[in-house]
Amino acid sequence: MKDPMKMNKLLSVIMSIAVSLALLTGSIAVPILIRPFYYAQINRLGLENASGLSREEIIRAYDEVLDYCIGISDEFSAGVLPFSASGSAHFADCRVLFLLELRLLAASVIVIVLLRLYDKRNRLPRLGGHGAPFWGAAGIAAVLATIGIAAAADFDRAFTVFHSLFFPGKDNWAFNAATDPIILIMPAAFFRSCAILILAVLFILSAGIIISDIRKGYAK
Repeated sequence: MKDPMKMNKLLSVIMSIAVSLALLTGSIAVPILIRPFYYAQINRLGLENASGLSREEIIRAYDEVLDYCIGISDEFSAGVLPFSASGSAHFADCRVLFLLELRLLAASVIVIVLLRLYDKRNRLPRLGGHGAPFWGAAGIAAVLATIGIAAAADFDRAFTVFHSLFFPGKDNWAFNAATDPIILIMPAAFFRSCAILILAVLFILSAGIIISDIRKGYAK
């Protein structure tokens, strides 16, 4: 028979990992799923002047790209913008990562819900005086803070490293505006804004979990 105490400690560790994963994937999902965030960048970044497109054409192009990347449509398109074979191949790679990201978010949330239900009956142990969500939030916040500081120091370098890690051996992410003008409405400045939003959401959610846990500790 398995030791219930050891089993509950293992489940606490799994809960911590699930919380970290949910915070990370949930934060990444915000700029992906909340499209008005992109729409707000159109005027701020001067995308109409940069691309020669109207606001409506830019929104249509962006929406079609996102619809493809998150699996709403199965054929890549970018509104009135032309694209090369290598450009569409890059977005096919993005589609794989986006769908994986959303599935990991769903899976981590399911695990958290199930373990919360289990916790109500069996009381998962606190590790080091803190609940499992505390360690999950603190861990992912510390990791992302380190990465964020490095990216802030040299975003262009961080952008290149990111693509080298997630698209190994490929250079089709370095678009040529002449063949893939989509880059004119999705410039590096937009992705910098996405990174800032992701970090802000993650730190706000992590802080809420950490503060809640500390308050519970004081209440006991």
